[in-house]
Amino acid sequence: MIEQTLKDRGRRYGDYMVVSENSQMLKEIFRASKQWDHLGNFQRESLDMIANKLARIMNGDRFYADSWTDIAGYATLVAQELKKRD
Repeated sequence: MIEQTLKDRGRRYGDYMVVSENSQMLKEIFRASKQWDHLGNFQRESLDMIANKLARIMNGDRFYADSWTDIAGYATLVAQELKKRD
């Protein structure tokens, strides 16, 4: 069962080693920003998740709507939290 799931994910998102490398590169860029240390954990986590989704899109099925929806979802979670603080 797990082998089939991994094969399916590989076809959808691309080679895991490449996706993970690209995701980590994006995260390094985020962490190098002067704003990183001023972000809340919820903002950092959303950016990390968005980095992973972007890496999947760039290496796999760019037409897979769920990946784009996930990015919007993580951004929305941050926006909702920020609105609570206004």
